[in-house]
Amino acid sequence: MRRYLRIVVLCLACGFCSLLYAFSQLAVSLEEGAGGGGGKPQAAAASWLAGGGRGGARGVGSVGSAAHPGPSDRCKDFSLCYWNPYWMLPSDVCGMNCFWEAAFRYSLNVQPIQRMHLAVVACGERLEETVTMLKSAIIFSIRPLQFHIFAEDQLHDSFKGILDSWSFLQTFNYSLYPITFPSENAAEWKKLFKPCASQRLFLPLILKEVDSLLYVDTDILFLRPVDDIWSLLKKFNSTQIAAMAPEHEEPRIGWYNRFARHPYYGKTGVNSGVMLMNMTRMRRKYFKNDMTTVRLRWGDILMPLLKKYKLNITWGDQDLLNIIFFHNPESLFVFPCQWNYRPDHCIYGSNCQEAEEEGIFILHGNRGVYHDDKQPAFRAIYEALRNCSFKDDNIRSLLKPLELELQKTVHTYCGKIYKIFIKQLTKSIQDRYDRPPKER
Repeated sequence: MRRYLRIVVLCLACGFCSLLYAFSQLAVSLEEGAGGGGGKPQAAAASWLAGGGRGGARGVGSVGSAAHPGPSDRCKDFSLCYWNPYWMLPSDVCGMNCFWEAAFRYSLNVQPIQRMHLAVVACGERLEETVTMLKSAIIFSIRPLQFHIFAEDQLHDSFKGILDSWSFLQTFNYSLYPITFPSENAAEWKKLFKPCASQRLFLPLILKEVDSLLYVDTDILFLRPVDDIWSLLKKFNSTQIAAMAPEHEEPRIGWYNRFARHPYYGKTGVNSGVMLMNMTRMRRKYFKNDMTTVRLRWGDILMPLLKKYKLNITWGDQDLLNIIFFHNPESLFVFPCQWNYRPDHCIYGSNCQEAEEEGIFILHGNRGVYHDDKQPAFRAIYEALRNCSFKDDNIRSLLKPLELELQKTVHTYCGKIYKIFIKQLTKSIQDRYDRPPKER
């Protein structure tokens, strides 16, 4: 009887050890499948990039990357340990952690915080504007950011110098990319509407490793955390792949419904200056269109659309997006005008009700209003954020002088409602900088 009992105990012990080993191998395979680690995403080049095939981004920069653990931290870092079939461990690995990690490695390994991906395209004299936009994103956001900056080659060194000087913040990474279009039609795409603006159409094809992305124009200013617009991704239903705001709230002053010579989304079209995308869905979807009865994927629909409508479009890539979502309205999530507030919302009188109630969330200074005197309320916000440093005291103190500047703009329609320009901004500063760190 004792002999059988010993055999049973031995079998149980061997089974337990085998189970531990199996769990450890499963954990390793899961980590490899998930990409493992917390490195920054790599941008895969589309097949039409120079040289063909796949490649990385040019001039990839990293700010605030985690350092590799040193010898003193090795017993705290579960990711250093692994199970060995011969029960042998490297000399610099803590054995106790490895023992416990064998069965539970995947669950114990601390998963990296997912970054919010923000893309912008900068050409010509857009360096200062773009840097100010990036600064506004950093100042108010809570989760770390990954910037994807597409810029002309001559701007790369300037971007790198400025962004590297912000390395002490440790809240963002960035990647710099060249402006890239399909080689056979590059000149045609580059001159569409504004130089380089149509680059945004190709982001799902270039950033193949990125699941979701927020694209913004260079003349955007965030007045609340990027986290908040990023959270709208969770509100997408199963068919929605992108989100934009209406081009106009008031049809009587709308452009598309009065002048467009092509299809457009909804009653007044949509504005693509702030565009939230689930790019995985965009790459997978087959789009209805008016060129063929066959549905086309994103990479196949763009050039045929341009060929058909290039003599009828005024606003370039934005018009093409309106045409696509006219035929696929179920694929678009429309967010309110306060997420893309432009001079059109106040130049002839206030017509964005959501901004009147809750304030402006994202300011869009199109038509160059940050750099002239036509809309001084927009310019005052821009200059306040441009001149602001990252020091907490400077950010807290920008409100009073800003309000004084805005009070000087009441001779304009936008200036008469200047309080909506600082309503959300005030709340964002209070939430981010006036609360104790544990409550933020």
